[in-house]
Order: sequence, then structure tokens, then C-alpha cells
Amino acid sequence: MWQAYAHPDNMKVLLLLGLVAVAFCEQTIFVGERVLRLKPETYEHVSIIQELGRNVKVDFWRPDSADVVTVGMTVDVHVPAAQLAMVSTILHQSDMEVEVLIEDLQVAVEAQMNNKRFIKSHDYMKYNNWNTINDWVISISSANADLISRQVIGNTYEGRPMHLLTVGKKTGSVKPAVFMDCGFHAREWITPAFCQWFVQEAVSTYGSDAEMTNLLDKMDFFVLPVFNIDGYEYTWTNDRMWRKTRSRNIGSSCLGTDPNRNFDAGWCTVGASSSPCSDTYCGTSPESEIESKNLANFIRTNKSIIKSYLTVHSYSQLLLFPYSYKYGLAADHSELLTVARGATSALTSLYGTKYEYGPGAVTIYPAAGGSDDWAYDLGIKYAYTFELRDTGRYGFLLPESQIKPTCEETMLAVKYIASYVAKNLY
Repeated sequence: MWQAYAHPDNMKVLLLLGLVAVAFCEQTIFVGERVLRLKPETYEHVSIIQELGRNVKVDFWRPDSADVVTVGMTVDVHVPAAQLAMVSTILHQSDMEVEVLIEDLQVAVEAQMNNKRFIKSHDYMKYNNWNTINDWVISISSANADLISRQVIGNTYEGRPMHLLTVGKKTGSVKPAVFMDCGFHAREWITPAFCQWFVQEAVSTYGSDAEMTNLLDKMDFFVLPVFNIDGYEYTWTNDRMWRKTRSRNIGSSCLGTDPNRNFDAGWCTVGASSSPCSDTYCGTSPESEIESKNLANFIRTNKSIIKSYLTVHSYSQLLLFPYSYKYGLAADHSELLTVARGATSALTSLYGTKYEYGPGAVTIYPAAGGSDDWAYDLGIKYAYTFELRDTGRYGFLLPESQIKPTCEETMLAVKYIASYVAKNLY
């Protein structure tokens, strides 16, 4: 009788395919899930949205918590397929205005990777995973030793190195600096793409672009390409919509802390949650997250030279400055406002992209524990938060085809701020 015989090499291939299949099974699939835009016009509408936040597992995209929803606010929520019928019924009965932003989230997740150029290595016009970015950090610093130096400011919770690039002409003397980080919230993929773009643009235009050359001669840029590396990696391997860090929370099965609620700036007082299962969980104490502590320690150590702190988030097309944890205006409010106006004007000049600007609490909603408020209170005057494209059509799933225009326009704003800082040192 004929017997099937499996060659050992074939067995290895089958085993490998099995392991790959298991790995893919673990990835969250979003088939049939929707992103809805709600327009609450009454207090009853607000209370319905807050009830959804408490009792139904909906994922708030904008604002990032039901607790800060107010009348007249635009609210974007991602609704799981299992809850869609119930949520739709509740909203229909409420007579609230509802718009479908994303019909099927899985389709949008797949459509995000719309740059079809197949390049195995790093590509500035594609979203790169952490391993690719890690390799890029090492190679770009080695290839541009006269303009870039690299250091590790600590490791993440899961042990990944937090690389910091110092970009600037090496003069042998200490220079004033701008600190910029990207990738605080794991699912905001356009932000690490911008930090990578910035570094490449800085070194490739040094010597040809007068403004960039002048900036790199006079200043240094400390660039942290991905702050929340563990979370970012998790969005690639498991759940594209993950936001927080990946640390364990004692006494809870829910993982992670919102790192932008984890700083000592009105910590956990408003717009943040003390529940480990919340997307805006503030942690057990300020800087309870090792990533927050690593960043804060570096900035504290170098506070005398850091004159500006820029943190890059998405989405909403905003340029925010302190305060977010309180309604009171910053001591430097009028100057911060003037610089924000100039920076957004520079950004808009390229493609007409409109940005709003102002203090966080009044421009969007109050939120405590943010890194920009913390940096400002530490004495770093020019502290700004960017919320990059878009205003909700794609949300966190901005297609790769928009990386280039988004980064090009954001460069103009960052250069504007840095040039202003260089002329107004304190």
C-alpha cells in the first residue's frame, strides 16, 4: 500500500507555517467595526455618550475619554461589531446627529498601507516597524557622524532600547537644544514617521537649505523617534488600535498606562482615569512608567540647555501649548500664542492644511499629566504639542500616501518654532 512520506525539510516548512498561522491568529481583526462621529447638542446627548463610555466597550478616538465630552464637541468613537446594533439603536432613539466616518475598520486598516513600493529596508514614505526603525537609528547616525550622535536614555518596560538622536553640527561646545519626541500613543503611526522624516531632512538639507544649516550650526535637536516602543510594536503584531504602554498593573488583568497622563503636572486630577482598564489610565504615580521616567530624567539632567519641548501626536490638526491640566493661562501665554500662530501659518502655506492653536484645556479639553505641561512647569518655555493630520476621515489610520505631505508641512512649523527659539534664547 502506498504511504505518504513527509520529507524532514517539508515538515519544517509545515511547522513554520503553523507557527506563522498561530501568530496571525493573535492579531485583532476589525471586520464590521465602525467609526462614528457624534454631535451632542444637548446635555442628554452628552449623558448618552458617557453611558456608552461606561457600559459598552466603545473606543474613544476623539476625545480620548467619555468623561470630557461636552455639548457641541465633535466625538469620534470606534464601535466593535458585536455592539454596533445596540449602539445604533440607542443613538437613533436619541435623535443625535451621527455620521459614519469609517464603514469597516478592517478595510481601513488594510488600506493604510497604500504605498505599494516594495522595499525590504527602511522607507520614509512607508510606516516602518520597530525593528526597521531600530536598524535605521543605528545606520543613519553612523552614516552622518558629523551631524548625528546616538545614545540610549534607558530601556522600555519590555527591555527595548530608547534611542535618542542628537542632530546638530558638532562644534565642541554646548549648544541650546530643542527636544522632540514622537510615538507617545502607540496607534498614532504618523508621528514616528515624522520624527524619522525630520532627521533625514535635517541631515540631507544641511549645507543647501539656509534655515536648516543655520539651525544645526547654532542648536542641537534631541530626537526620540519612538517613545512608547512596546506599545508601538504591539500595534504591529497584535492590536492596531492599542494606545497605552505595555506594563503590568498589579491587581488588574488590564495592561498599560497612558504615558501622556503619567507626568507630574496636575497628575490624575482631570481628563485622566485611575482605572487600569481605561485608555487614559494615569498610572500609580507620576513617572510610574519607566519610559516616562527615562524621558523626564534626561530632560531634567539637560534642562539648562533645552529651550523648547515638542511632542508629536495625532490626530486633529492642532498646535497646543500649556496648560491642559488647568484653565489658567501660562505666564508666557501671549508669546506662546504668537509663536503658535506663526508656526501654523507656515504649515498651512504649503498645502492649505488648516490647524487650530491655543492652550490645551480651552482649545480641546482638560487633561492632566501631559508631558508638555510638565516640561513647561520645569522651566522649558517653548513647550508645544502637535496633533498631526487628519481631522477624522482616516483618524489613526492615515494612509501612507499622506506621509510625505504631512511631514513636509510639519517640517515648516517645527523649523519656524526652532528659528524663533534660536533668536529668543532665555
